[in-house]
Amino acid sequence: MPSPSAPSDSFGFAPQRKFSRTQHTLPLGEGTLAYTALAEWQILRDRDKPVAELFHVAYLADVDNSAPRPLTFVFNGGPGAASAYLHMGALGPKRVRFNPDGSLPKPPVQVVDNAETWLAFTDLVFIDPVGTGFSRSLEEDKPDKEAPPSKDKDSDTPKESEFWSVDRDLKALGEFIQGFLSRQQRWLSPIFIAGESYGGFRVARLIRQLQQDYGVGLSGAILISPALEFGLLGGSDYNVTPWTAVLPSFAAAAAHHGLTQPQSMETCLAEAETFARRTYLPLLAMGDAAPEAEHRAAYEQMAAMIGLPLSLVQRQKGRIDLSLFARELLRSQQQVVGLYDASITAIDPFPDRATYDGADPTLDGLNRLFTGAINSHLRDTLGVETDLTYHLLNFETFKAWHYDLKGEWRQGFVGSVDEFRAGMALNPDLQVWISHGIFDLVTPYFGSDHLVNLMRLDPELRSNLTLKHFPGGHMFYTWERSRQAWLQDMTAFYQRAIE
Repeated sequence: MPSPSAPSDSFGFAPQRKFSRTQHTLPLGEGTLAYTALAEWQILRDRDKPVAELFHVAYLADVDNSAPRPLTFVFNGGPGAASAYLHMGALGPKRVRFNPDGSLPKPPVQVVDNAETWLAFTDLVFIDPVGTGFSRSLEEDKPDKEAPPSKDKDSDTPKESEFWSVDRDLKALGEFIQGFLSRQQRWLSPIFIAGESYGGFRVARLIRQLQQDYGVGLSGAILISPALEFGLLGGSDYNVTPWTAVLPSFAAAAAHHGLTQPQSMETCLAEAETFARRTYLPLLAMGDAAPEAEHRAAYEQMAAMIGLPLSLVQRQKGRIDLSLFARELLRSQQQVVGLYDASITAIDPFPDRATYDGADPTLDGLNRLFTGAINSHLRDTLGVETDLTYHLLNFETFKAWHYDLKGEWRQGFVGSVDEFRAGMALNPDLQVWISHGIFDLVTPYFGSDHLVNLMRLDPELRSNLTLKHFPGGHMFYTWERSRQAWLQDMTAFYQRAIE
């Protein structure tokens, strides 16, 4: 049963919040796993003053083992996303039930035991950054005589917004991890961090910062569908590499929907990657300096590869926007494909309109599943008592996020690969894993492949970095066979990292 009271603030807890401690068992293939679930708020401070309450859920296996058990800190991205996606989608002891191919089941949502939980080989801590989940900032205490703040254009800005920047967000995560390790006496455990999407960006930068600034040694880091360099996420007439980064995923989607010549997916991707590197990128970089015949030949090859009409590829000069592809690939069938998983389709409710005005069948469709699942799990199974609304995906956070980095004078898009490289050099024993879903158009797998090839890692460090991609989309783990294959890979990865 949940504990009815909160512990002392001296341990970093929020005294006004009720924490929950429950005992559970989970049947797994090798036997029954007993574990303790902690659902609680941890205080964050600035100059010793409480400034925020960070909600998190920890799962600690009840095992008698003389060696410290691995401990993994997990977060999602957005920015503005709570950890519920990885928590209830893949890693936790309970998960949302999806159809085997990752498509959405009909309501109501079903929560089932997760046979692929990582709790089998690591303790888990799911962190909700400030403004997501149940995590909130604290109002600053002001003297009674102080005049109320004047109403201005920023008066309606949420107090959490001070945490909505690259630097402050990473600082909060670093402080939380330090506090949790101290409170649970886990400083000697093998420490891992795992993040999805913008959470992968967080991981890439924390690889250096946790070790350099917070004294947290890392055994491993897992980047899941990461957004590593924001300059690769949106192409233009002058920034041409992003157009090539997504092309293999376009080709994968076209092949999946039967719009290209039948061949294995491996062959399809290999041909698309070769075309992107050797033909498409040089052609876009040359622009009008390339002969018209080369443009025409490349457009013909590209149209056949990604399943779009040649006239459309020619009109766009080979620059195919994600939304355009999602709308046009199956237009003849009055369907659109998902941006986060282009294998998933939905009916186009407005086929006669020039622009697509419907919802994304992947991200928007998932909200009903994860919102229901996380609220039921936290409130009913774990016994969390709060009147707070669980913010699964806070668009206020997303819109208000500050990407400028203090102390960095570089202009342009924010990135993480330099910090990633420096962190790997700082710890030559660190094991790193990067995975994407091949049908993800938002953070395409080929973008990470491209960046890793540009990192110029020392051969010793390069051997510590694994790239492997799976059938599926941004959340490839919703595909049953991908989730099972990923579990096998992660089991071996953790064993390698701590041996």
